[in-house]
Amino acid sequence: MLGEKVAESTGRVTGRRVMPGGKVEVSFEAAGKVLGIEEREIGTYASAMRPDGTLYGEGQGVIMGKGGEQAMWVGSGVGTIKPDGSVSYRGAVLLPGRLTGLGPLERRGARVRTRGRSPGELALPALGVEVGGSDDIKVRTDPAGG
Repeated sequence: MLGEKVAESTGRVTGRRVMPGGKVEVSFEAAGKVLGIEEREIGTYASAMRPDGTLYGEGQGVIMGKGGEQAMWVGSGVGTIKPDGSVSYRGAVLLPGRLTGLGPLERRGARVRTRGRSPGELALPALGVEVGGSDDIKVRTDPAGG
């Protein structure tokens, strides 16, 4: 399953707030498919501007499948602000803890690209990664550089 698309969802920002130290917290909701299973997810991440103008963010969320499947994710990534005000992130998501009904994702994570179609809208494709025997994470990069 290394490198194959494991999830894709689209969603919208549901809230924003400025936190101490200049971090911006964003909450979102999205819907799509994980391993072909219809799902909804909610998540929150906080990001801060770095000296080079990029953003660094960390977040967490919950995935809930239509058939009762559940997983929690944690992730981090680096983003850029586009001229239209949307943000594009590249990062990684891991699924720690117990997975209910999503067993094929056990000991796996995902490389993610988050693209804002416009401010407040999200597109969230994820390519699968595999955790090797030495706990190294192997990731297939996007050949198009997308």
